[in-house]
Amino acid sequence: MSWHARLALDYSTRQGRTVVQHRHDGPLRVLQSLYPEGDAVCHNVLVHPPGGLVGGDTLAMQVQVASGAHALVSTPGATRFYRSLGERAQQTCHAVLADGARLEWLPLETLAYSGCVAENRLVLQLAPSAELMAWDVSALGLPQAQRPFVQGSLLQHLELCGVWQERGRIAASDQRLLHSPLGLNGHACLGLMLFASGSALPRQRREAAVDAARAVIDAHALQASAAVTAPHPQVLALRALAPLTEPMMDLFKQVWATWRATLWAMPALRPRVWAV
Repeated sequence: MSWHARLALDYSTRQGRTVVQHRHDGPLRVLQSLYPEGDAVCHNVLVHPPGGLVGGDTLAMQVQVASGAHALVSTPGATRFYRSLGERAQQTCHAVLADGARLEWLPLETLAYSGCVAENRLVLQLAPSAELMAWDVSALGLPQAQRPFVQGSLLQHLELCGVWQERGRIAASDQRLLHSPLGLNGHACLGLMLFASGSALPRQRREAAVDAARAVIDAHALQASAAVTAPHPQVLALRALAPLTEPMMDLFKQVWATWRATLWAMPALRPRVWAV
């Protein structure tokens, strides 16, 4: 039997405090809101008790962030797409940010088990003065367990409505993509980190953020397989390849910290769940 779960998160401000109202249907929910940074930023952890998705399962998330609200959303562990007998497993998130809203969408990694038929979709709608940081880190197979990705597929779709879209399917049968120097070059992990704005970023601010990220990359073990660019005036994109998820997550967390400081003049207080 397939699991179908839906979760709606509505963030707003109340007397200077970001609060969330949430509704769920099925095994997907948030626990209590946390405020390690004070009232302005609401931290939430998404919990999916089954622990993974098999063929036919769906997870659908709808996130609304009202003007002046700031939410940080993460997960307690990896999202797992298990082997399928043919049906697709799908995870989707649609986030809508009002003017002056901020969202940090920072789930831990996605594990695509060999044999999965998976789709991972993130769609973003930003009002002109809204801003967002998000990342997606995916591992093909289980590299540390020596269980390679030899069957199945992972479809990834990321869209900033009206501005930028990328969509790609990684099939285990596509050896050229998986192993060519023009593809993944044998790396089992790939990641994308974004900073997105609802309107064009001023050139000086954009260049400062790119320079700050490059300084982190240049000092990191993944310097040869990571790069940051500004593919659109409203988008900063950091891409990386790695043999394992751990060095990539470390790189992304460091860039997250420097982008928080550079773009938002905020310290980087890591969610406690990242240390578990």
